[in-house]
Amino acid sequence: MSYLKIQNLSSNPGDFSLKNINLDIQNNEYFVLLGQSGKTMLLETIAGLNPCSGSVIYKGIDISLLPTEKRDIGFVYQDFALFPNLSVEENIRFSAKYKKIEDADELFNDLVDFLKLENLLGRSTQALSGGEKQRVAIARAIFSRPKILLLDEPLSAIDPTFRNAIMKSLKDIHRRYDVITIHVTHNFREASYLADKIAIIMDGEIKQVGDAREVLNNPINIEVATFLGFKNIFPASMLGDEFSTKVYSVDPNVIRLSKNKDMNTDYIFEGIVDECMGIIDHYKLFVKVEEHQFFIKILKRDYEGCYADRTHKIQIGFDKKDISII
Repeated sequence: MSYLKIQNLSSNPGDFSLKNINLDIQNNEYFVLLGQSGKTMLLETIAGLNPCSGSVIYKGIDISLLPTEKRDIGFVYQDFALFPNLSVEENIRFSAKYKKIEDADELFNDLVDFLKLENLLGRSTQALSGGEKQRVAIARAIFSRPKILLLDEPLSAIDPTFRNAIMKSLKDIHRRYDVITIHVTHNFREASYLADKIAIIMDGEIKQVGDAREVLNNPINIEVATFLGFKNIFPASMLGDEFSTKVYSVDPNVIRLSKNKDMNTDYIFEGIVDECMGIIDHYKLFVKVEEHQFFIKILKRDYEGCYADRTHKIQIGFDKKDISII
């Protein structure tokens, strides 16, 4: 049985709509939502902040029939939404004002220790850094003992220096405190590190959902592949009749070059150099093969100059194992 089942969920509170969202989330699964639009609206609809049709079912109980305050959901917004008139400790303990928190002092002390908040408890939240605010916001959400934790772009305002440490904390939180976590982000690296499962949401619809590695490496269609940053998307008929009705993509970093027709790769094409750009430690090469332009990255340490001048003919090659059929 799914711990959290989102079934035929639709919402149309304004100019944008969620359309027939279906998701299954298991216990202790870190679930990440990636997409261009609709991510925050989906979190808010799960939390009961938007009118909707469909169901949000937690352990067999339809919580979409309950008011927001009865759903036991912790929500951490992108801007953290801390109370500026309260201290850090008062912010964390705030939920105790309206509900009984089981083992409240024990939980508070554990959160303070786990998120390293000891030296911040008496301070005003207005004097905190972005990373400190983020940890306080998470502690406040967990202190309410939610069944579901919703995180809306929680790392977007964090200094990159501290991002890895905070990601490590997030990775541990949902197991430590037995809470289902749904994390919204636009950062693919963040999603890759954190997610057990990923859903791609575009135009208010789920386009693909599955194991994180599978989704990030094997997009279901060109729309998702383009969103995920896949390069060199061409008709698979270039590779022969085996894939004639599909398209494929090949990573710019795995394409090899040769001037002398001595390639030892599964696929070899002759092309003409359109452009070469030097970027710190590598070159970006653009090579025209018939009507298609390949984008290739080559390390400066491996080549003198840009390997080939504009208008020069070169061979490019790559292996079957390095292509993604879409």
